[in-house]
Amino acid sequence: MPDTTPGRSAGTENPAVDSADDTPQTPGAAPAGEADWAALRAAARDAMSRAYAPYSGYPVGAAALVSDGRTVTGCNVENASYGLGLCAECGLISALHASGGGRLTHFTCCNGEGEIITPCGRCRQLLMEHGGPELRMDTPQGVRPLAELLPHAWHLERY
Repeated sequence: MPDTTPGRSAGTENPAVDSADDTPQTPGAAPAGEADWAALRAAARDAMSRAYAPYSGYPVGAAALVSDGRTVTGCNVENASYGLGLCAECGLISALHASGGGRLTHFTCCNGEGEIITPCGRCRQLLMEHGGPELRMDTPQGVRPLAELLPHAWHLERY
């Protein structure tokens, strides 16, 4: 489940990022790169609108850019056996592989209010495997490399 750290309201820009050029405005943020964060956030909100969250009432949507330019999305899908629910990031990774695989380069996720949230630890580990430590993560505090959100990731010598 995602961290519910307050972020921004739906339809507003992340105040810590200049969406035109993706330049972080906060100390320690990842170096600038090219991404249309507004479009990526819109894709996450669209995915969130398809979430199945009848038990928690907490829909989540996720969207990511792939190194070949594709955008993949996912939403959370709950189950009556509560621990078996799938986070939005799991759906996103499934969509990544179902559409040809690749490496994630930029990631965002939002809650039912459209606010930017950060993935839970389990999902950060999942994203590490498919994007690596430099995956650019949209957070309520600005764009950060995944390595900053998961500094001691477990991995085989893959990265």
